[in-house]
Amino acid sequence: MLNLAFTYADLEYFLLIVVRVTCFIFIAPFFSMSNTPNRVKIGLGVLISVLIYGSTTRPEIVYTTLTEYAIIVMKEALTGFLVGYGAMLCTTIATFTGHMIDTEIGFGMVNVFDVTTKQNMSITGQFYQYIFTLMLIASGMYRYLLQALVDTFTLIPINQAVIRTDRLLETFIRFMADYLIIGFRICLPVFCTILLLNCVLGILAKVAPQMNMFAVGIQLKLLTGLAILFLTAFLLPGAADFIFNEIKEMTVSFVEGMM
Repeated sequence: MLNLAFTYADLEYFLLIVVRVTCFIFIAPFFSMSNTPNRVKIGLGVLISVLIYGSTTRPEIVYTTLTEYAIIVMKEALTGFLVGYGAMLCTTIATFTGHMIDTEIGFGMVNVFDVTTKQNMSITGQFYQYIFTLMLIASGMYRYLLQALVDTFTLIPINQAVIRTDRLLETFIRFMADYLIIGFRICLPVFCTILLLNCVLGILAKVAPQMNMFAVGIQLKLLTGLAILFLTAFLLPGAADFIFNEIKEMTVSFVEGMM
């Protein structure tokens, strides 16, 4: 006989799942884009929560007061937030890389409004952000993020998260090193080309001081930078792999920091 009983304990457990999932969707890349309606995000969170509720074993949740339950809710919100935050941090590498490139080619003062994040960013940074987001969808990386979220309910059951600040701090420090390394790897072709161009302009300024190298250099840097961006477009899938591998490592490290 089919049992359709749904007690208050089941409701409380289901709401804790919804809290973790919706906090993940609020911060995770691709899912958290601000141009996605909030109703869609909430509906997706509830749908994923229903699937997780039916496929996981419910642990025993013990509390005696409303304050203790509120603490459990905050723990689940922090767990979902940290899982998505580890992945979101890696997407900022694209913005950092675009800012460095724009500074080199003369677009440092040019900013555009990004509707997905509702903040100003450089032109090249927004270009890289869109490219990496499309590659995230095309490569199925969003499925990895969802699978990582589902696995947290096995690795970190409800109300059993232990925030290890030393482990999370170590992960964040390691990410800052990888953040700079990956960013410089992506912008290295433009950086080296502009460096050689600056050397050539410096030599020409000594050979022909009557020429206005400042006016000539601005145009040459812009044209050369755009040409290098066009010629190195085939390298973007490899650059996206750097970021996606970093997303996997950061997600695993943040989950391990709460086990």
